[in-house]
Amino acid sequence: MTTLNFKHLRYFWMVAKTGSIARAGEQLHLTPQSISGQLGEFEDSLGTKLFRRAGRGLELTEAGRRILGHAEEIFAIGDELLDAVHEQKTTKTLPFNIGIADSVSKSVACRLLEPALHVEEPVRLICREGRLSSLLADLAVHRLDMLIADRAMPTKLNVRGYSHLLGECGLTVFAAPALAARLTGEFPALLNNAPFLLPGEDVAVRPRLLQWLDKHNLRPLIVGEFDDSALIKAFGQAGAGLFVAPTAIAEQVCRQYNVVEVGRIDAVVEQLYAITTERRLTHPAIVAVSEAAKRQVFGKPA
Repeated sequence: MTTLNFKHLRYFWMVAKTGSIARAGEQLHLTPQSISGQLGEFEDSLGTKLFRRAGRGLELTEAGRRILGHAEEIFAIGDELLDAVHEQKTTKTLPFNIGIADSVSKSVACRLLEPALHVEEPVRLICREGRLSSLLADLAVHRLDMLIADRAMPTKLNVRGYSHLLGECGLTVFAAPALAARLTGEFPALLNNAPFLLPGEDVAVRPRLLQWLDKHNLRPLIVGEFDDSALIKAFGQAGAGLFVAPTAIAEQVCRQYNVVEVGRIDAVVEQLYAITTERRLTHPAIVAVSEAAKRQVFGKPA
C-alpha cells in the first residue's frame, strides 16, 4: 500500500499555488531542479500526472485539481493544529484558588500573593474573601488550595488542614494628618481620649490590643469597630479615628491612604498563616508565597 509523502504533497501544493516550479523553489528555498525531481517522484508514486505544460507555465490536470483540494484541507487542518498547540502553550495556567479572611490586611495579602504570579508555570489567581469559618468549609471540600488567615486553624473544627506560619510583626498606629496634628503628648499617652477605630471581634489581634491598652491604662474613644481591614483604613484616611495595621506594611499604608505614623506597638504581634490541606507544601504557588513571606514581607519590617 502506497503511503502519502507529505513533503512531496507540500511541494506539489506550493507549485500549484505559485503556478511555477521556479517560484515554488524561491518560497521553499530549494533549487528548481530539486522541486522538479521531488514532484516527479510524487507523480510516480500516485501513478498520475498532476501538471501539464501551458505555454511557459504549468496548469493542473483534473487529477491535480482534485488532489489540490485535499491538500488545501490537509494543510489548513495542520495550521489549526499548530495554532491550538501554540494557544495551549501560551494560555495554559494553573488555577490557584485562594481564600482571604476578612480580617487580613488586603495590602499584606497582595504582597504575599504577588510572588505566585512569577512561578515557572503560569498561575491564574482566583481569590475569595469571607469569614474564616466559611473559607475553611470551602477548603475542606477542596474549593480552595490555600487560605490566608490571621490565626491558626481552630482545633475544634472537624476539618483536615494544617497551619503554616507565614510571618509575624508588631502593629503601627496611624492617623490622618489633620487628626495627628490635634493629638497632644507623647506616644502612647496621646491615645487617651483620642478617637480610635478598633478591629472587629473576628480579628485575632483585637484581644491582644485591648490587653495592651488596659495594661498601659489607656482609654481611647472607640468610635467604630471593623472586621474588614480595608474599611477601617478608609475610615482612618477620612480622619474618623486612629487605627492600627501591621508594621510590615507601614510605609505602604502611609503612601496609599495618605496617613502618618503616630507610634508603634511592638508588644502586640500580628501573625499570618497559610492554611492548607497538605502537611508539606508542594503546590508551586503556595511554596512561592511561603518563601517570599519569610524573606520579603516579614523579613524586614518597614
